[in-house]
Amino acid sequence: MNAFEKSRWIWVSAGEEKDQYAEFNDKITYCGKKTVIRLSCDSDYTLYVNGAYAASNQYGDFEHYKIYDSVDITEYLTQGENEIGILVHYCGVATSRYRPARAGLIYEVLCDGEVILYSREETPSRISPAYVSGAQIMVTSQLGFTFFYDATKRAEGGYTPSVCVEKACTFYPRPIEKAKMLPRRPMKAVTRYSDTHYLIDLGGEVVGVPVLDVISDTEQELTVAWGEHITDGGVRKTIGKRHFYYTYKTVKGRNTFVNYMLRLGCRYLEVFAAEPVELEYAGVLPQVYEVEVLPCRIENELDRRIYDACVNTLKLCMMEHYVDCPWREQALYAFDSRNQMLCGYYAFKDKNDAYARANLMLIGQDRREDGLLSICYPCGTPLAIPSFSLYFLLAVKEYVDHTGDVALAKELLPKMLGICEEFLAHVRDGLLQTLEGEQMWNFYDWSAFSAGTLGKSEEAAPDLVINCLFVIALDCLSWLCAATQTAFPYPHEAELLRQRIRQAFLTSDGVCTMHMGREEYTVLGNSLAILAGIVREHEAETVCDRLINGTLADCSLSMKVLEYAALLQTNTEKYRNFVLDEIRSNYKLMLDADSDTVWETLKGASDFGGAGSLCHGWSAIPVYIYHKLGIAQLL
Repeated sequence: MNAFEKSRWIWVSAGEEKDQYAEFNDKITYCGKKTVIRLSCDSDYTLYVNGAYAASNQYGDFEHYKIYDSVDITEYLTQGENEIGILVHYCGVATSRYRPARAGLIYEVLCDGEVILYSREETPSRISPAYVSGAQIMVTSQLGFTFFYDATKRAEGGYTPSVCVEKACTFYPRPIEKAKMLPRRPMKAVTRYSDTHYLIDLGGEVVGVPVLDVISDTEQELTVAWGEHITDGGVRKTIGKRHFYYTYKTVKGRNTFVNYMLRLGCRYLEVFAAEPVELEYAGVLPQVYEVEVLPCRIENELDRRIYDACVNTLKLCMMEHYVDCPWREQALYAFDSRNQMLCGYYAFKDKNDAYARANLMLIGQDRREDGLLSICYPCGTPLAIPSFSLYFLLAVKEYVDHTGDVALAKELLPKMLGICEEFLAHVRDGLLQTLEGEQMWNFYDWSAFSAGTLGKSEEAAPDLVINCLFVIALDCLSWLCAATQTAFPYPHEAELLRQRIRQAFLTSDGVCTMHMGREEYTVLGNSLAILAGIVREHEAETVCDRLINGTLADCSLSMKVLEYAALLQTNTEKYRNFVLDEIRSNYKLMLDADSDTVWETLKGASDFGGAGSLCHGWSAIPVYIYHKLGIAQLL
């Protein structure tokens, strides 16, 4: 039986509103056998059975790739009548994590495989009286909305029949296990500035849902801020247009509250009250995607600490899908996830293949008219980073190489061919031009000559990085076509590009410039020139010597994986110590700052106007390098 054959998409009779909270209530009679609820929604949900939390968190998806959860609720049921409660938050506004569609909830309850309840017009529903709908205060434009909860307005009743809504969805079961909720993370230290002001240190980076437990003698509004670092003794609850806080209005007496939908990435929380409160707890229930870390032997203590911090970062950057950082964005990027997958093949049992596969499949469901990938997935904004579409082909090739899963490559082949077709349409005089338009962010790295211009169209022109990446992507596609026994439609393009890139960008000094006729020499561009085969074998050491002597504009932490790959491909013995020494120097800075995770850039929290992430999956590349060089040896 297919899912939801009897069910209808429903919503509250009041109609949809952006940043809206709706509650649905239904009842079943326990049949004495295994009982499962299937459900899907737009945008996120929390499921309660007889008032007890049972599950939460909609998988990121599209209308044409709509994911449903199957939750075994047998343990929550008792003889007789049982109550099913579902809280749904409808976002309705485009973010880097969400593509807007109509608000809706669909579900069915199965007892021993037979449908005994399903969503329908008669399902009682209401606008949540306690969650404030329509506030539309963004944490960040990538992450979405924060929330306001009024405990004084919790009330019974007010339910009316639902209305059916039209949504054309194609359903798929969740491809991976749901994240596991753990007990409260203990407060390692609490600074009580006053009866109305508390600062909490959880002792390290943690990802989970917000929990508040306070005693108040009055009804009052509390503000709870969260962050990865403290500035001037406190958490920065606002950074520009970002709002890292939620608001809770207390009832008199004990207040215990959990929001199971918004996930916080933080180490510190700060509680502000107007009147005195007694703080019992403010923090998170950690929520983790369970992986088994492979034990390995690392003799050097510093290397062990770096490796552990990187693995911890990888684990914290795994939710429904890979996220770049849990604090500021929680978004799935093609390049960031490529680094995370590459490390996961070595760090986790079974190469973390099921999780990597699900992420590649989700990315592959993105649909833009031009054939490229959006900036994130699922994504409601029109922005694209063209270079990241090319990294997607590299990520698929590496996945198949590590897992042998040719079936995924076959399924994604049309998407990859479409990407290459779009780039080939922009080749002029034998070179790929950068893409024009306000929707195209020609970003390569947070370093000199590489950051592009966000939100402003750039004049089309060839540069070293995009051309080298296209060569690498074509090579990956050729490999994948061979693996899938598919004819490769571009047998000559890569070699023609190599010749033209060499003519255009290789200078008399033996290194490549970013743009023709300019003195713009970067570590990233020249690393890619080696990896793409632009410089010949006997020339590569000359380029590598320039990579390590400080005369080229350096790349950031995330792109070091490409620099190190170029160095080690050219001469492992010669450049091994440089690679290890630089990793140890860079990552020791983080450890010395009492960080148990690795940072977005070496500037740490001070970067990006005080919004630098201190837990960023793309920087965990020492895991991969340590295994490649034998520093980490599996037991």
